[in-house]
Amino acid sequence: MPAAPLSAPLPATGRWALRAALGFDGRAALPGPVLVVVDGARIAAVDTTGAHPPTDLPVVDVGDAAVLPGLVDAHVHLAFDPQENAAALAGAPPDLLRARVRRNAARHLAAGVTTVRDLGDRDYLAVALRDEVRTADAPAPRILASGPPLTRVGGHCWFLGGEADGETALRAAVARRAAHGVDIIKIMATGGAITPGFGTHESQYDAAALAAVVDEAARHGLPVTAHAHGPAGIADALAAGVAGLEHVSFFTADGVAVDWPTVEAIAAAGVPVGATEAMLPEGEIRNPAVFAKLEQRGRNFVRMHAAGVPLVCCSDSGVVPRKPHGVLPYGVAHLGRLGLPATEALAAATSVAARACGIADEAGRLAPGLAADLLVVGGDPLADLDRLRDVRAVYRAGRHVTPTTADN
Repeated sequence: MPAAPLSAPLPATGRWALRAALGFDGRAALPGPVLVVVDGARIAAVDTTGAHPPTDLPVVDVGDAAVLPGLVDAHVHLAFDPQENAAALAGAPPDLLRARVRRNAARHLAAGVTTVRDLGDRDYLAVALRDEVRTADAPAPRILASGPPLTRVGGHCWFLGGEADGETALRAAVARRAAHGVDIIKIMATGGAITPGFGTHESQYDAAALAAVVDEAARHGLPVTAHAHGPAGIADALAAGVAGLEHVSFFTADGVAVDWPTVEAIAAAGVPVGATEAMLPEGEIRNPAVFAKLEQRGRNFVRMHAAGVPLVCCSDSGVVPRKPHGVLPYGVAHLGRLGLPATEALAAATSVAARACGIADEAGRLAPGLAADLLVVGGDPLADLDRLRDVRAVYRAGRHVTPTTADN
């Protein structure tokens, strides 16, 4: 059967194949040509022998493009509008937020991000969309969600409705989230940049409170990830047994001071670090001191990776104008420019990110049995990571995402 043009619609079920000049399987480069055989929503085979496919197998030939797993953004905020003050979420109408969550999810998918993990919404709206898209007819990214993050009264992102002071209140808050069916518990171990009150270097919870949250979450079969900028908050969250750490900036009151023994402990424990490096290269950071801290943090992430820390490239999309939804490919290229080898930078947004999200048996690789989440980009992303932004096609669970689908 002749190859179909790239834009040709394909059935949601049935067997077909995509042929590309080269590929990346989530861990390493694939020698071309690459033939990914899809059966319904799953990958049936990945062939690099160059053998001709069966004559009755429909084939989409993408020419000299590359195929790789759909990207995994392990830290997004679908309810956030990057052009708006985040605190406005406190009074935003639910219908407006529901439409925004849906629209922003589509923007990620259009950029080749086939899985997003929402680590802070309001009213469990990302959880609701997650449940809806599982049965929806239209393609949508896979969604994992935490619901409102746990924070101190008046603490970082208080406007999302997750305020809880004291161990009793924290345990009750974890139980409520479990009842809503969240995939993970998010806690703000330190303050954050977009909320006044606690500074980024200041701890919001002590070690005992963090341990209580991890213990209660475990009772409900849930992992915990901790937003942690300051050295004490990072160390306390790690000691409490969190499954993941977000940011890990090692910010002090006036700079950055990495505690390398803590980094070694993170590596030894195998706890993934969400390196929220994805942002647009253009745009103003008005405070030069903040810019210097972010630049230093990026370099430190590469050193952490060299020390054995599982590094996850993610975006924190929605929180500021330089972090629009769908910005993840910029972060992969940025890590490459900082010195991460291209294969490892790509893995940080595919296989490593999927493992950090607990879905390594479902996404993040091109392998038989996994979901047929495919990203096709022009050229060779291993030679030029900026090629990730040249999106030629996206497939989610074997279904072609058209521009119209992605923009709606």
